[in-house]
Amino acid sequence: MTASLKAWDAKLVRRWLERRYEASRLDQAAADRRGYEARDDFDKAAAEEWACRALKNADCTNDQAALAARLKELIGQDEYPAAGLHDDTRFERHVRTYFRKLAKMTKANEGFEKIFRHQ
Repeated sequence: MTASLKAWDAKLVRRWLERRYEASRLDQAAADRRGYEARDDFDKAAAEEWACRALKNADCTNDQAALAARLKELIGQDEYPAAGLHDDTRFERHVRTYFRKLAKMTKANEGFEKIFRHQ
């Protein structure tokens, strides 16, 4: 880990994960209402929900290094079981992409203060 100017705030990280989880649920519902042309948007939102659900209540969020190690494990995982998807391969690609985004945010310790629905 690089030395960060600000201290790790586990409460902020968990709040960010919770907010992103809620936003992804809303995005899935919106994509589902739009129908066939929004299949990729649905899978992308489902991937974000899966990733946030896997981490939002985990103890590894208490420590920056522990979260980075957990993200590395999750990125290397072979499968991400989920039901109701349109394309499993696309979903798994989106999950890995989301974990990589979280890994960059964790390493830099920035971006967790942005809690708006659309990012």
